[in-house]
Amino acid sequence: MKKKVLLTAGGTGGHLFPAQALAGELVRRGWVVELATDERADKYGASFPASATHIISSATIRGKNPVALARTALKLARGYFQARKVLNGFHPDVVVGFGGYPTFPPMYAAKAARIPTVLHEANGVMGRANKLLAKGATAIATSMSMENIDRDLLDKMVETGNPVREAVIAASGRPYAPSEDGGPLHLLVFGGSQGARVFSNILPDALKILPEPDRKRIRLVQQCRPEDLERVERACKELGIAAELGSFFADMPERIAASHLVICRSGASSVCELAVLGRPSILVPLPGAIDQDQAANARLLEKAGGAWPIREVDLTPERLAKELQRFLNAPEMLATAAARALEAGKPDAVVQLADLVERIAGKTAKDEGDGA
Repeated sequence: MKKKVLLTAGGTGGHLFPAQALAGELVRRGWVVELATDERADKYGASFPASATHIISSATIRGKNPVALARTALKLARGYFQARKVLNGFHPDVVVGFGGYPTFPPMYAAKAARIPTVLHEANGVMGRANKLLAKGATAIATSMSMENIDRDLLDKMVETGNPVREAVIAASGRPYAPSEDGGPLHLLVFGGSQGARVFSNILPDALKILPEPDRKRIRLVQQCRPEDLERVERACKELGIAAELGSFFADMPERIAASHLVICRSGASSVCELAVLGRPSILVPLPGAIDQDQAANARLLEKAGGAWPIREVDLTPERLAKELQRFLNAPEMLATAAARALEAGKPDAVVQLADLVERIAGKTAKDEGDGA
């Protein structure tokens, strides 16, 4: 009989991409996979290799307003009973959670039903939702060395790495080719829906500061919000910058692999993909996050020697122009950082995580058999 797994994740790429990678690996191993998530996952549904997708009611716990907290509790309770219904119909051997509040109801329901659970943490610090779920999990898979971890959790933690998309694996293995002296420097800039605007605001002014001979060497690919595209395109034309701009690039792993330098946020997926692909980066953590997870991710890649973090408050056009000129004049610095990033990558993370899932499911089945 085929083994069954219920994957549960928040409906953002940061949560769903590693879940999608694990789903593909488990399907190849003969598992039956179903997904429990929220309505935001519609954009990924076509490519997610699950035999069924269940939309579960959930809400984020915020603030102290009693009315808002009561509504959140009702949504989570509704989601719990929806998840129990899914578990009763599917009978999974294990449930794997990838973070975000939509994992709450399925993970709690699994614990109540005595189904083993694996909790995956993608970031360098544990998120709020995962903190609340960690003690009840059978095992915790981590992507990287963790900061500020409760010692009581250490025995159940396994560092597997963060599974990256198959497109990233396909683009990996391309050697880093440093920019030649006086030659073009391929610069890739992206920020996601929450972070692209700051780069659209700062980069044109930074490029304007560069001496014209250095500016002419830049070959720019930049993701911009749709409302910023025309403004950035106009600025690049005025500066004589060769630029390809878009609001979305479906082939982002290929574009990362083709770059000499990447400027981006430091979400877990971005950091892990940069490491697997072996590309140097300027990382600008998204400010204001309660957990400061992106700052922790950036620090870890910085320690490896593969990235240069800059706080958003410090990212002025003058500072960015200075950094770009430094790398234009010393391409060997980028080559060294590319090698260090690659050393920190875990291209086999999906295999390691799938092995852990199979061990937890097999161990629990054996324990139940021994106790019968």
